[in-house]
Amino acid sequence: MTPRHDPALWRGLTEARLSRRTMLGGVLGGVGVAALGSALAGCSIQGSVSSQAQQKVDWPAFWSKQKATNRLNFANWPLYIDQDKGKFPSLQKFTKATGIQVNYQQVIQNNAPFYATVAPQLRAHESTGYDIVVMTNGWELTEMIGNGFVMELDHSRLPNFAKYAARNVRNPPYDPGNKHSVVWQTGFTGIAYNSKLIDRPITSFKDLLDPAFKGHVGMMSDNTELGSAALLAIGVEPTKSTPKDWRRAAAWLKKQQQLGQVAGYYDQSYIDRLSNGDTWISQAWSGDVFQAIAGGNKHLKFVIPDEGQMIWHDNMMIPMQAENPLSALKWMDFYYTPEVAGMVEDWVNYVCPVPEAKDYILNELDDPKVANSPLVFPDPATDAKSHDFYVFRNYNEYDEWNKVFNPVIQS
Repeated sequence: MTPRHDPALWRGLTEARLSRRTMLGGVLGGVGVAALGSALAGCSIQGSVSSQAQQKVDWPAFWSKQKATNRLNFANWPLYIDQDKGKFPSLQKFTKATGIQVNYQQVIQNNAPFYATVAPQLRAHESTGYDIVVMTNGWELTEMIGNGFVMELDHSRLPNFAKYAARNVRNPPYDPGNKHSVVWQTGFTGIAYNSKLIDRPITSFKDLLDPAFKGHVGMMSDNTELGSAALLAIGVEPTKSTPKDWRRAAAWLKKQQQLGQVAGYYDQSYIDRLSNGDTWISQAWSGDVFQAIAGGNKHLKFVIPDEGQMIWHDNMMIPMQAENPLSALKWMDFYYTPEVAGMVEDWVNYVCPVPEAKDYILNELDDPKVANSPLVFPDPATDAKSHDFYVFRNYNEYDEWNKVFNPVIQS
C-alpha cells in the first residue's frame, strides 16, 4: 500500500526540486555561460565525430562475450526514484530478484556539467565508474551518441521494453530505434496558470501576449524550452525547424518583451512564483504542476496549448568501458515491468513510460490520484499534441541556437 502521506508534498517540504533540463541561460555552480560553453566545446568534436565513434564494434559479438556480475553503478538525478526512509524499494526488489547490488548515486544536477565531468574519461577510453547514466535528450546526449561514448543496447535482452514501452518513448528522433537509450522518465512542457488570478480559460501561446497579463508572464531561462515554445507559437514544428525559423521565433519572444509581458526568465523557481502569485501564467513542466497541486496549490492549472506542447525524455544509457553492462541491461528490463515502473512512478509523478503501470498504481498501490492523472498517464490525444525537440546535427547548429536565443534571456 502507498503511504498515506503525500510523497510530493514531503519532497517539497524537505528538498528543493531541480531542473531536468540544461540551463545554459543561467550560472551553474559559479561557471558562467561563456565559460561553460567553452568547456563543452572542448568535449565535442565540432562538425565531426571522434575516432572512437569511427571504430566499428561488432555489438552482437561484444554482448555474447560479456559475463554477468553482481554489481551495478547507477548515476541519476536527485529525487528521481521511489524512496522510503532513505532506501529505494524498487532497487531493493531488483537486488532480491537478481542478486545484483546497486550503488545508486544521485550525482547528476544538470546535463552539461555532468557531461563535462565524464567526457575526459570517455575520450580517453576509460571507465567513468558508472554502468547507467540518465541524460536528457539534448546536445549532450547527442554528443555522447555521436562520439561513440555509449554502448549500443542488446534489445534481445530487453523483452519488457518491447512489450510494455509507451508509444511516445519508442524510436525517438534523437536515437532512432532506441539503439543506445531507453527512457527513464518523461515530461511535458506547456502552460500553467493561477486560477485565483485568471478567471478565463487559457488555450494558446497567444494568451502569453494578452495585455491583461502584462508584467505577470513567466518564461523559462532554459533556452531549449524557451526557443521551442516560441517555435510552436509561430506554427513551426521544432524537429523540422531551420535557423531562419529560430530567428522568427526569437522575434516573437522579443515582441513579448517589448509589450512588457514578461516578469522574468526563470529556472525551477518559476513554480514557486506561479504558486504565490508573483506570476499569473507561465511556461511549466507537467510534473512540477502535478506536485504543486498535490502539495495544496489546487488553484494551479496545466494546459496543453492549441499549438501543442513539448515532450522531453530522460534516458538510461550505458557508457563505453562500463564495468557491468549486463547488470545495466538487467535493470533496464526490470524497470520496464508494470510493477517496478509503478513503484517508481507513484513517487516521482512524471510521465510514466510504461502505460500498464497505471493499473498497478490504481489497484495494488491504491493511489487513484496518480493513476488517473493525465499528467502521469496521458491519453492518445495528448500524445498527438506533443512535439519533440530539435536534434542538432553538429556543434555549429547548437552554437547558432544559443546565439539566437540566449540574448533574449539576457536582455
